[in-house]
Amino acid sequence: METLHKPPMDIVYVHDLRIETIIGVYDWERQVRQTVVIDIDMMADISAAAKTDRIEDALNYKAVAKRLIAFVSSSNFYLVETLAEHVATLVMSEFRVPWVRLRINKEGAVRGAKGVGVIIERRIETTHD
Repeated sequence: METLHKPPMDIVYVHDLRIETIIGVYDWERQVRQTVVIDIDMMADISAAAKTDRIEDALNYKAVAKRLIAFVSSSNFYLVETLAEHVATLVMSEFRVPWVRLRINKEGAVRGAKGVGVIIERRIETTHD
């Protein structure tokens, strides 16, 4: 009996990334930058990097973080949902990541709550011939 080898589902993550941006639906929110807190988990096969010990073989979390800072800080969305969708799409396309789990927390958006926001998971569907 043949055993199918499944590639590992390793996770590379960036958590508690704080970025100032324009986000919100109210007039005052369109005038001030607010901090959003991003946690992103990304599927990656880390086996090549583990063998070679070379950053070129890894999903470079510093490069991901720098790209997210550049994108989010220059964005101007009304909804956290829209920001989340764009961030997930960007990471999957630019860093060739097949799956992401993303949490965006808009701290202070609701009185009495430490944070509110969204958690999304996105996967690039692959077809098997």
